[in-house]
Amino acid sequence: MPERLPPKPATTAGQFDLFGKRGIAQGPKVYSVSELTREIKGVLEGRFPHVLVRGEVSNVSISGAGHVYFTLKDEGATLDAVLFRTEARRLKFQVKNGQSLVARGHLDVYEPKGEYKLVCDTVEPLGAGALQIAFEQLKEKLEREGLFARERKRRLPYLPRRIAIVTSPSGAAVHDFLRVLHRRFPNLPVLIVPARVQGDNAAQEIARGIVRAAKQPRVDVVVVARGGGSLEDLSAFNEEVVARALVGCPVPTVSAVGHEVDVTIADYCADVRAPTPTAAAELIAKVKDELVADLAQRKARLQRALRAQLERKRALLDRLQSRVADPRRLLSDRKLRLDKLRQRLETAISLAPRAERLRKLRERLQAQHPREHLHRLHREVARLEERLGALARRFLAARRHRFEGLSGRLDAMSPLKVLARGYAVAFDERGHALLSADQVQPGERLRVRLHEGELSASVLTKKP
Repeated sequence: MPERLPPKPATTAGQFDLFGKRGIAQGPKVYSVSELTREIKGVLEGRFPHVLVRGEVSNVSISGAGHVYFTLKDEGATLDAVLFRTEARRLKFQVKNGQSLVARGHLDVYEPKGEYKLVCDTVEPLGAGALQIAFEQLKEKLEREGLFARERKRRLPYLPRRIAIVTSPSGAAVHDFLRVLHRRFPNLPVLIVPARVQGDNAAQEIARGIVRAAKQPRVDVVVVARGGGSLEDLSAFNEEVVARALVGCPVPTVSAVGHEVDVTIADYCADVRAPTPTAAAELIAKVKDELVADLAQRKARLQRALRAQLERKRALLDRLQSRVADPRRLLSDRKLRLDKLRQRLETAISLAPRAERLRKLRERLQAQHPREHLHRLHREVARLEERLGALARRFLAARRHRFEGLSGRLDAMSPLKVLARGYAVAFDERGHALLSADQVQPGERLRVRLHEGELSASVLTKKP
C-alpha cells in the first residue's frame, strides 16, 4: 500500500503551535528530499495504476536495448513516456513524431531525479488504425528499397509445367482456383502447399510455404491466395516476412489475395497481381482448345513451307542432272570421228602401215574408252541419289514429329472449339472484340459470332 502523509498533530489545552505565545514549540514534519519524493511516488503510482493519455508524439528516440522513448504533448503541457522493448515489438506500426496517439499505461516516478513519466503498455493511433499505419509504413520502406520496381517483375511462363499454390486447403479460394484452372486446361498439375492465412504466425507459415513451393521439382509458378476480408483478416499478407519471401522466390509469383478492391503488400511484391483467386487461374492457364487450334494453324503453315522447300530441291536436282551429259551420245560422236579419221588414214598411206597404225590407235582408244568414265559417273549419281534420299527422309521425319507436337498445341488453342461449347464473341461496329461493358454504349449495334453463323444485336443496357 502506498504511504500516506501523517496527520497534523493536535494541540491540547495550555499549548500553542509554533507561532503561539505559550506552550511547547511543535511544528509540521520536515521531509528530506528522498522522503518527499518517495511519498509523491506512492501517491501518484497508487492514484494512477491504469491511465489513458491522448497527445501528439514528439522527441521519439530508440535506445540500444530497443526501448522507445517519446513525449506526449498538447496545447498546455508535455508528458514523457516510454514503451519498453517487449511491448514495442508487439506494435504493428512504428511510433513517429507528429502522430496522435492514445497511450495506455501507468505513472512511474524516477526517484533520483524526481521525474515522473508514463510507462506504456500499448499505444493506439487516433484516426487511421494501427494496421493501416503499419501498412503505409512498410509500403514506404519496401518501395524505397526497390522491391516494387517494375524492372524486377518477371513474366509468367506461357504454359507452366506445374503450379504451386500457398493457401488454406479448406478455404474457398483454393476451390475456386482449381475449378477455373481445370476448366481452362484440364490435368494441369497443381501442388497445394497448406498454410494458415489468418491469425497468429500466419505470415511466417505463408513465407515458409513460398520457400517450400519454389523448391519442389518442375514448379514454374507460385501463387499465394486467400479470399476477401477486412484489413485485420488480410494482415498476414501485409507482413514484411511475406514480402521478402515473394521477392526472393526463384520462380515467378502471383498474389491473389482478397477481392478486387483489396490491396496488400503481397500484391506490390509479387511479379503479377490477380484481383481474385479465379482471376489468377485465368492469368496462369491458357485455354487448351485455343492452344490446340493455334498448333493446327502452325502445322498447316509448316507443311506448306516444307512442300515449297521440297519443290525447290527437286528443281535444283533437275538442273544438276541436266548438266551431266549422256555418255552414250558422247561415245557415238567419238565413233563417227574415228571412222572419218580411219578413212583419211587409209587414203593417205598404204593398207599395212595404215593397219598397224590403226591397231595402235585402237589400243589407245580402248584405253580411253568412255564406258569406264560412264560407269564412274553412274556410281557417283547413284551415291548422290541415295544420300539425297536419306537426307530428305530424316528432314521429313523431324518436321513431321515437330508438326505433330505443334498440332496438338494448336488444336488446344482453337477459338472454334470454345464457340462449339456454347460461348460467343461480341464485336463492336469497328470489328473490335469486346472485353468490357465499358467499351460500348446503349443503342450501339453489335455483331455476335456463334459457333455456326453470326447475329446482329443492339445494346439496350449495360452493367459493370
